[in-house]
Amino acid sequence: MNINVIENGIWYHGSNVSFDVLKEGSSITQWRALAEAFSHKPTELSYDDNGEITHNGTEKGYLYVIDEEIAVGRDVDNHPKTSMDQNAEFITKRPLRVKLVSLL
Repeated sequence: MNINVIENGIWYHGSNVSFDVLKEGSSITQWRALAEAFSHKPTELSYDDNGEITHNGTEKGYLYVIDEEIAVGRDVDNHPKTSMDQNAEFITKRPLRVKLVSLL
């Protein structure tokens, strides 16, 4: 699947924990549905060529947006150990402020 990074786009993080600052080394994505799925803490997650996500997560989830400007290479890098397509998952290089979007 082809995933494009949108410069100045919205970045998401899904978690089952409430917080205000995302730690360095955390995963973020511009794919909202992926962050929502990760918020449920699945042990198995997959998606098809059409972007349909399936997972076995059951935790209550929190969806966050990164509440500051992000630049690829400066603030985040492609996840070095992901099994997903390029640009699906990034790793933060510093702590980032977040804003809660919804409870899932």
